[in-house]
Amino acid sequence: MSIVSIKDLLQAGVHFGHQSRFWNPKMEEYIFDTRKKISIINLETTQSQLNAAASRVESICSRGNKLLFVGTKRSASKSIREKASSLGLPYVDKRWLGGTLTNWKTIRSSIRRLSDLEEMMSSGRIEKLSKKEALEISREHQKLMESIGGIKNMKGLPDALFVIDVKHEKIAVTEAQKMGIPVIGLVDTNSNPEGIDVVIPGNDDAIRSIKLVLEVIGEACERGLESKQGYAPETSSDESVPVIHKVSEVKITSGKALNLVDEATKDDFLPEESIEETNVEDDKKETENQENAEVTNEASAIEETEVKSDVSEEEPKEEKAEESEKGET
Repeated sequence: MSIVSIKDLLQAGVHFGHQSRFWNPKMEEYIFDTRKKISIINLETTQSQLNAAASRVESICSRGNKLLFVGTKRSASKSIREKASSLGLPYVDKRWLGGTLTNWKTIRSSIRRLSDLEEMMSSGRIEKLSKKEALEISREHQKLMESIGGIKNMKGLPDALFVIDVKHEKIAVTEAQKMGIPVIGLVDTNSNPEGIDVVIPGNDDAIRSIKLVLEVIGEACERGLESKQGYAPETSSDESVPVIHKVSEVKITSGKALNLVDEATKDDFLPEESIEETNVEDDKKETENQENAEVTNEASAIEETEVKSDVSEEEPKEEKAEESEKGET
């Protein structure tokens, strides 16, 4: 079986956890060190767990079982959708509907409704309706596609879940646990790994990190499907992340690796949009501070003016009192 190297994990920023003040103590066994107030994940453990997850996924797909991909956060949704679609597997990339697993009967009725609408639109029957009715059907179709479009071909409950950020997808994880469905998840240092059948400790915020993990899991799915039957997965036009290498001699404990950690921060591996939002928030804070400072300066200036005016009013009164005393003398 092909193994992703620690060097690839380093270059993708998989080792960057969250700020140490947000860490979950239950993730302690997966944390190597803390640098610049950021928890650093032990990549040797990540490598081992990722390979274990790939083996589990390959076994699931080789038996013809369904793996449901879940990743609704902005940095994960596109990658989840593209990878699952290329494999012909179900996915949830927008919003997890409560009861997707625990109330499957209701979800299945919505899937049937979506199928009826698609048949109506493809057959041309929608053209025979009034403009108002056709518009309502189009809107209903669009709404259903956004909510359950990724699982419209799922005939029953999945046999396993692959989740990006188990903390963000806690509702999906809880439902899977209630239904006895195993969960394989990319778990960051701020998450609780309890209840996750296969924990892949790693950065669940950076796009490069997510793509790398998805590439390994996707290749495991392909191998499983190919061993089941002659299966040819769809090819994606996007550039793939190189992951198949021999085990590298580079280790997280080496000086070179630690230099990479010291020279970078987790922001280097976050989506550009997130960084821009952070910069905008910083600018807002600076503007607010400047405005507060200006208000404070104006207030102090007004106070000084009032004090001076009070002093100037008191001086003439004292002079008049002295003159009156001299006159009496």
